Formats: sequence, structure tokens, C-alpha cells
Amino acid sequence: MEEIKFALDTFYAIMSGALVMWMAAGFTMLEAGLVQKKDVSEIVTKNLGLFSIACVMYLVCGFVLMYPSDAVFAISGGLDDAGEAIVYGILPAIGTSWGLSTDMPLDEIGMAYGMDYSQQADFFFQVVFVATAMSIVSGAVAGRMKLIPFFIFAVILTAFIYPVQGYWNWGGGFLSTLGYSDYAGSGTVHLLGAAAALGVVTLLGPRTGKYSSDGSVNPMPGSNIPLAALGTLILWLGWFGFNGGSELVISDEASAIAVSQVFLNTNMAAAGGVLGALILSLVMTGKSDVTMVINGAIAGLVAITAGPSAPTGGEAVIIGFIGGLIVYASILFFDKMNVDDPVGAISAHGTVGIFGVMVVPFTSDASFLYQFIGVISIAGFGFLASFGAVYVINMFMPIRASDEEQALGLDASEIGVEAYPEFK
Repeated sequence: MEEIKFALDTFYAIMSGALVMWMAAGFTMLEAGLVQKKDVSEIVTKNLGLFSIACVMYLVCGFVLMYPSDAVFAISGGLDDAGEAIVYGILPAIGTSWGLSTDMPLDEIGMAYGMDYSQQADFFFQVVFVATAMSIVSGAVAGRMKLIPFFIFAVILTAFIYPVQGYWNWGGGFLSTLGYSDYAGSGTVHLLGAAAALGVVTLLGPRTGKYSSDGSVNPMPGSNIPLAALGTLILWLGWFGFNGGSELVISDEASAIAVSQVFLNTNMAAAGGVLGALILSLVMTGKSDVTMVINGAIAGLVAITAGPSAPTGGEAVIIGFIGGLIVYASILFFDKMNVDDPVGAISAHGTVGIFGVMVVPFTSDASFLYQFIGVISIAGFGFLASFGAVYVINMFMPIRASDEEQALGLDASEIGVEAYPEFK
């Protein structure tokens, strides 16, 4: 019976991770649809690259930094020295080709060690969350950040910035000890990604021509709204793995019911977010701005992520609806501040991420004070660490594409392949 439960929960973790991995396609399509056509190939390349970098760097050192316990080190040989674990964490993957060996028989990787599912499944489920956080940055810097500096920053965020603050909540750090509650990562994943994006954008500046000297906003329409909508629906689907998988097990009655409630609430919050942004857009402009509706769906999903198991379905709709209102107002606010965010990522994941964390006490026994401490810690660290990282990178190579490169398009200057060569 125990073996059946272990196998079932392992399978559930793997399938949930696969759904979250599919969100990489959602972010790619969403961003490709909302950037100008001359920058589409470049943004696709960034998303493919960042996902791959996240996977490798989390294996090399991110995992052990985020979960520094002997159980976690089972993936790197059961070592109890962090430095050795960082080194040996990559040896099982490359040792045979380099003729290297470890102190651990390779056939022991993933044996039961007190968890309800295999450690390989745990690693896979965790690593796709890292890529999600980095994907938030790629949308915010679209259209003017050069490719190689972006990839260097991706190494830093996925190897160090994300794992360090992830440890605070999920690895046994001070936020978890304090009583901070963040079920699937409104703060740990989404707010962190948005804070990092804001740190990079603060140094990077807006796209050339986005704002006039009088502060007015010049529209830069996206290349493909249906593609952006497809990306949103892919994200909506993937979020069931993001939130539902965070229950971690499904092999007993209580867990199965909890997973079902999480799926229900995740779906209802997204629907509420769409309605909130749609209605506010109609009230404010008399038109239904599809880009705001798209961000409303994402806002609803982010808003429920910190506490998707406790609310009723009706409460989830309300939480998502408020998230949809917030993201609309936040996007307008950042534009007034001349903070250029082509896809609304900072608002949908950051501003709404704060709301998602702070709304948890309304449906649970979480503390407003501890939730606020979590918000300040994650946002402050994410912003400062990311700003510092890109500041150093910029000392050695320019992170910003020149005005001429932006006018030509990053597809031409960085990639050499146009996404839509038939449209000139």
C-alpha cells in the first residue's frame, strides 16, 4: 500500500511539474503577442534560453541553497557539506562523460528518504517554478534589453537570488519560522520575479519613443493579440499544476479534496480577474481593452496563489475580481511613472502578488504582520539584488540596446531571424 501511495504521489508531482513547465510556452506566446513584431524572435529566444539556464543552474547550486538539508542532498550523494553538494550535484549528470565518480552509487538516487514522493519528482517540480520567476523578468524588459546580459542575469537570479529568498519561505528559513503563509508562491515566485523585473527596468529605462518629453505615453501595439490570448489560456491551464501541485500529495482522501478545492479556486479566481479588468475597462474607457482583460486573468491567478486551498469558490471569485481591478490601476500607474513594462508583468505579478499575500489572513489564521514582513523582505531583496546584479553586468557590457538597434528591431540586431518576414 505504501509503495502504491509513493508511486501515485510521485506521478502527481511529475504531472504537476509538466503542467507548470507548459507555462513556459504560455509566457513565450503571451510575450511574443504583446511585443512589437520586430522583437518577436528575440523574446522567443530569451524564453527558451532562460528556461534552460534555470534548469541547469538550479541543478548546479540553486536546489541545495533553497533546501539545505541532508534529505535534499540525496540528489547529490547524501553529502552534508554544502560546498561538496554544489560540486557533486552535477556529477551524476556529467560524470560518465568526463570519467568522474562520486561517493554515491547512482542507482540510489531518488530512493525513499522520508518524503511521500521521489526526490527527482521534487526537483523537477521545484525547478519549473524557478523558470516561472525568471519568465516574469523577460516580459518586463522586452524590446530593449540585449540578449547576452539578459542570460547572464538569468544565471544570477536562478542560481542565487531566487533560491536564497525561496529558502526563507519553503526551505525552513526565517519567514516560515515566523509564520508567513504563501501556499504556492504569490510572494516567493511572482512578487520576487516582479521585484527583480522592476530592479532591472529601473536601470534599463523605457523603450526608445515610449514616453514623450511631456510625459505622455506613446502606444506600441503588440504584434499578435490572438497569440497573446493563447499564451494566457496556456498559463491558465498550467496554473492548475502550479497551485494544485503545491498540495504535493493526492493519495489520501483529505489531500484529494484539498487538491480539488485548489483547482476550483484557481479557475474561479482567474475568471474573476477577467471580469474585474473587463468591467473596469468598460467603466473607464467605454471599451473592453483586450490587453487589460489578458492581464486580468493573470492577476486573478496570481492573487489566489498564496492561499488557494482555504477560500470557497465564491471567495476565490472575489479575490480574483479585486486582482483584476488592481492590475488595471497598476498598469496605468506605472505608465504615469514612465516605467515601461510591455506586457504588464510588474503589475500582474508584483502589485497583485502583494495583494495575494496580504489577502491570505482573510480566509485563514495567517498574521497580517507576518505577511507584510514577507512582502517587504521578498520585494526588497528581489529589487536590490537584481538592480545590483545588472548594475555590475552593465559595467562590463551594455545591457541596453542602442536607439538604432531598437528602431531596427532586436530580431535583426540580436537574432538575425525575423518572426514575420512577410510583413514589412
